[in-house]
Amino acid sequence: MKVIQNGVLVPIQESDCNDKGWLSGTGVFETIKTVENKPWAMSRHMRRAVTSAQQLGFRIPSEDLVRNSVEELCLNQQYPLGLLRLSFGQNGNWSAVHLPYEPFSHGAKLLTYDKAIAVHGQPIKSYPYNYRLEILKAIKALGADEAIVCNDKGKICEGSVTNLLLRIDDTWVTPPISDGVLPGVMRALVIEYCGVSVRSLDRSEIEQVQSAFLLSSLRIAQPVTSIDGREVEQSSDFRSEIEAMALRTSVG
Repeated sequence: MKVIQNGVLVPIQESDCNDKGWLSGTGVFETIKTVENKPWAMSRHMRRAVTSAQQLGFRIPSEDLVRNSVEELCLNQQYPLGLLRLSFGQNGNWSAVHLPYEPFSHGAKLLTYDKAIAVHGQPIKSYPYNYRLEILKAIKALGADEAIVCNDKGKICEGSVTNLLLRIDDTWVTPPISDGVLPGVMRALVIEYCGVSVRSLDRSEIEQVQSAFLLSSLRIAQPVTSIDGREVEQSSDFRSEIEAMALRTSVG
């Protein structure tokens, strides 16, 4: 298996990446879906990476260099569906790893996470990512697929590794970034193109959720089947609308 390390295609053993594609050290990262070896929403992911790095006080390589390196990588490591992980370290190292991706074939069971997350400014998509993966691991140990995470002010935030799209009172809503929500690429797209509203949601409103999706660049819109053991409605037509929009807007 080969990866990009600082713009050069090398065997993964010669890079600073582990077998999951994580770069050692600290920095910012983007996880991007590829279809037939073409990355989706690359421009949006690059803009977010630039902004995240600026917030942490460093710069990432030029977009031309990153795009050319990704193209070389995807020609070398080809998959019908793939997971492209770009990592930009605060020490100046950066990497790109292309892995096969198996889409979710089932709806998700959600459980409300029992520990509130303190909110200190806008979240940054940074690594190490252990604190988020630990939430996911804890929820899976309870038999669920994903968490509903709330902040220390009693507001719904997001999943452990996903954004939340919820239907309450027949209106599709997603929590605001100011409540501790990572500015997800798919989240932005459904707000822009699918008539989704943004508002703060109290933890008590979880019981009022009629239907829901998990949003991410890989999952697009994974339907939720239950929340805290309560079955919720399925919105297959809206899911089809979101997937069509993602295909229409994400290539490039």
